[in-house]
Amino acid sequence: MAWEEWEQLKSAAAERHTTHMRLNQFPADPGGSTGGDNGGGGTLKHSHGPWTRAAGSADDLRTGTGNSKTDLSAAHDGMGSGAEGLASLGALKSVLASWEKRLGAVRDECEALGPKLRQVAQDMGEVDVSVAAEADSVKVTGTGKGE
Repeated sequence: MAWEEWEQLKSAAAERHTTHMRLNQFPADPGGSTGGDNGGGGTLKHSHGPWTRAAGSADDLRTGTGNSKTDLSAAHDGMGSGAEGLASLGALKSVLASWEKRLGAVRDECEALGPKLRQVAQDMGEVDVSVAAEADSVKVTGTGKGE
């Protein structure tokens, strides 16, 4: 098969199988409106609520683990007096140190996480305002708006 014949076959096949783009969207409003229940008109909104609640949960967990660490340490106060020869004393001290380390790590992580979650809520709110301003500046023809 000659190169030219091959190119002709490819061209003919391409003409028969044109690709059409289809976007998943609501059907167009026959009245040309951008509002209503079809998703237009700014119905997509960001909520700070989930981020703020998550930050509050991180704060609560930080406080709770800090209190638990303090309570655990207080419960072990005086444990060594009179029990120096017991083999279990060493194991209890090891367990105490392990739990204090773990609870401290959770407390520290929650302390770092709370402000980050609040910052996400603030940043996303600022992005929403910025994007809304940019979208509002676009002139749409045929809608009676921005013309």
